[in-house]
Amino acid sequence: MERDLDERGAAFLKHGETSQSLLLSDIFILKDGSVTPVLKAANPPVRANVLYLSPEYSVPISDNVKSTFSSYFDKVWFQNSSVYHSSMFHASHHIEPVPATEDEIEAEVNAVKAVADTLCPLKIVLDRVVLTSTGVLLGCWQVISGTDPLTIRAKLKTALPHAPKKQLYDDAILHTSFARLLGHPKSPPMEPSDELRFFHELVARLNDKIRGFEAVVSELWYVEEYDVLALALDGRMKVSRLVYTTLDFGMLCDHHLYKASAFQLLSRVLC
Repeated sequence: MERDLDERGAAFLKHGETSQSLLLSDIFILKDGSVTPVLKAANPPVRANVLYLSPEYSVPISDNVKSTFSSYFDKVWFQNSSVYHSSMFHASHHIEPVPATEDEIEAEVNAVKAVADTLCPLKIVLDRVVLTSTGVLLGCWQVISGTDPLTIRAKLKTALPHAPKKQLYDDAILHTSFARLLGHPKSPPMEPSDELRFFHELVARLNDKIRGFEAVVSELWYVEEYDVLALALDGRMKVSRLVYTTLDFGMLCDHHLYKASAFQLLSRVLC
């Protein structure tokens, strides 16, 4: 991901596709310097399992993201800090919908709760922030301790056997979307190479502020998104909050402690 912007260029300036095969014009309206999300009903609703980042950690990050970018861009969408999250596994998504009855959804929630009951909180550290070619400002996390994200995804895959075979993200990545750039900076027009350099400078400034930020994640959410990309666009959703039952880093979690070195290696390759 770190090389994506250099290799592909700023595709978001041409209103290209997002990483989820949607056009930017499908999800945002840009008019008179304002950005309005396009909320379209998801039929069937997307059913996502995400690790939730509480306001204790999300608000300071969000404040730094806004202070770094808001002065230079008016065409930007800042992720709502009350729903900062890392996507883990989808029981259904808009690319490969898997319809479910109310009883089947209740069974899925119970299955995910059973998974949450086996997890230990993740202590994570922000390794770096990157800007992708599609304009997404991503925070890439390293895991210090807690249940291995690969293990969490494997448990969810077992618990949700009817889920899409193709998931939206690589199993080894743990990241959070902070914002999405949707247009050129407010400054006078620049040459593409100068503009790219400017993007890198802003990302570097943000990294100087928040790289190394630590957080603890202790909630797994099962989210029914009634609008496409509801979590990202402040759409309609129903959240089942599943708090881990093992809430300390002591002996109860010792057998789950994640050896971070392997994840760090994968993170450096993939982020």
